[in-house]
Amino acid sequence: MAGDMKLQGKVAMISGGSKGLGADLARRFVEEGASVSLCARRPESADALAAELRTAGGRCLVIGCDVTDEAEVAAWVGATLAEFGRMDVLVNNASMLGSRVAIRDYPVDEWRDVIDVNLTGAFLVAKACIDPLSATGGSMVHVSSGVGDHGRPYWGAYCPSKNGLEALSEMLAGELKDAGVRSNAVDPGAMRTSMRAAAYPEEDAAGVPRPYEITDIFVYLSSDEASGITGQRFRARDFRWP
Repeated sequence: MAGDMKLQGKVAMISGGSKGLGADLARRFVEEGASVSLCARRPESADALAAELRTAGGRCLVIGCDVTDEAEVAAWVGATLAEFGRMDVLVNNASMLGSRVAIRDYPVDEWRDVIDVNLTGAFLVAKACIDPLSATGGSMVHVSSGVGDHGRPYWGAYCPSKNGLEALSEMLAGELKDAGVRSNAVDPGAMRTSMRAAAYPEEDAAGVPRPYEITDIFVYLSSDEASGITGQRFRARDFRWP
């Protein structure tokens, strides 16, 4: 179904958009007719991707942004609106893994860093996007994890940060329903990314799907086809088009 232009004319913001799932979402969204605004801590890391998207005929903006910095988030949102004039989709994708060690051994500073990026950063980006998404009846999609709906040993700060993200998604769904803004969480499942390799160093990556292969659910939730869908959690690998 790729390339059916399901997002024609829409503008999508993707945090953590320089690599992995964020980069493949940018590719897929452009194929579906969307313009994309990507943020990355090091914007130069997305230069090749931006060139690729523009060569393919897409409109792409890349902004340097630390999602834990409220002023930088506001600047990213402002730059997106200045460039494209609107916002229809937010994908809260920026994330860090942290150590996979027992809680008794977990470094406190690292705990704070992971929670700050994965949960506080998602909060700051979502908060900054509420008004522009309300203007278009847009969609928020929050990237969770297989450990995002329960506690699992040895997942450190990552596990509670993703559980918190799913709770935030549900809260936003309830609070923004009257404004016509949808909020859903997606567990992408196993993907062939650097984060997955760090989490499972002994795994044979050949059997793990590339991020692009699980992008259907993100397109669906960003499209008008999902206009009545909010407050839900989806497993990307289980998704089938309605």
